[in-house]
Amino acid sequence: MHTVELLEEALAVAQRHGYRVRHEWLGGNGGGDCEIKGQKWLFLDLALTPAEQLDVVVDALRRAPWLKEQTLSPPLARRLGLRKSA
Repeated sequence: MHTVELLEEALAVAQRHGYRVRHEWLGGNGGGDCEIKGQKWLFLDLALTPAEQLDVVVDALRRAPWLKEQTLSPPLARRLGLRKSA
């Protein structure tokens, strides 16, 4: 699976769980997740490559308590460090 496809999947997972996503020019400073007035936001820096943007989304998703309950593609699950239980 290509990086852009993984990024799209990761963003879809985040959005299904209430994250609002903003793509902004942040001059290469990265972006990240935060909460503003009770709303979860994920800011992605358009100056970053898709792989770097994916790293930002993955970092946010790794902290989500509901992540282990999600059905994810094997490549995204590996990227998130999730293992299948036997």
